[in-house]
Amino acid sequence: MSNGLEDVVAAETVLSDVDGLAGRLIIRGQPLEAMAGRSNYEAVLSLLWDGFFPDLPTDLRQPLADARVRVFELLGVDLHLVADRPAFDAMRALMALLPDGTELDSALLLAAAPGVLLPALLRLRDGEEALAPDSSLSHATDMLRMTTGAAPGAELAKALDTYLVTIADHGLNASTFAARVVASTEAGLTSSVLAALGALKGPLHGGAPGPVLDMLDAIGRPENAERWIEAQLAEGERLMGFGHRIYRVRDPRADALKAALQRVGKGGAVDTGRLALAAAVEAAALRALKQHKPDRPLDTNVEFYTALLLEALGFPRDSFTAVFAAGRVGGWIAHAKEQAATGRLIRPKSRYVGPMPKVAA
Repeated sequence: MSNGLEDVVAAETVLSDVDGLAGRLIIRGQPLEAMAGRSNYEAVLSLLWDGFFPDLPTDLRQPLADARVRVFELLGVDLHLVADRPAFDAMRALMALLPDGTELDSALLLAAAPGVLLPALLRLRDGEEALAPDSSLSHATDMLRMTTGAAPGAELAKALDTYLVTIADHGLNASTFAARVVASTEAGLTSSVLAALGALKGPLHGGAPGPVLDMLDAIGRPENAERWIEAQLAEGERLMGFGHRIYRVRDPRADALKAALQRVGKGGAVDTGRLALAAAVEAAALRALKQHKPDRPLDTNVEFYTALLLEALGFPRDSFTAVFAAGRVGGWIAHAKEQAATGRLIRPKSRYVGPMPKVAA
């Protein structure tokens, strides 16, 4: 038995390969560093979905934009029913109302939904009117516009695009595996995505980026970083944004998001003091972790720069997991289609370790 299914191969996939020893992520033959900051989210959806939908168009920009409009038409009237709930829970509840099909139309609605519903819910929470999508814009640009109420600059839109591309797929993580389990029963794509959203909500999978900002706030100034980190480690506390279940070296997604953050910073969207604090905390954390836990490879992971980038883009920290879902939903859909096409019903065995009935002599 392998507790937590550690190192158990549960599926063959053409979608992504995570090499934890080399610190490499490949998505359908393309290394992450060749895609992040260069490809847009629509292009990555085309790459991930290629071969799984017979009617998949070459360019998904307009179909995805049209799907955003349809999501708002279908679900906009129901926003008020869940507006008082946490954003992630409200978004998930509304997505459950989408058709549970397996065709491209269902996939597009699901891929578009987080980018429409989350901005609307955030605006309603702030006492403002939800904005309808603009089908003339790219997915990332429209998502930012619907969140902030203003057309974003090109660099900000590119930064969000980089984020969505960077986290679109990442092997057989908990949420993706949940999606594949449900898809293996021949349920529809909405059922698979809802299962993935449920897995993502857990703090061990999707809940780390927000606490990274809590850590930075607690440290406050660069000169406090080393003392604060040493105190945390002495108390046995975990440093948020460092270490990964798979990677034994630096998470390649961290570098992609750091580069995006630096580009945004040059445009003035990030306070220079915040960047200096983050750099000091990262450097101090890596030194301390190497000293305190020399036998454990703990390096910067995707959550550290995710938190800083999404903060710079104007998303509140309690919405970070939902923003993550806006990017990963494309990968969930691809895995669900792949499982349905090439897999079988996922039904592992368990080993019973409970009491046995007493047999009469």
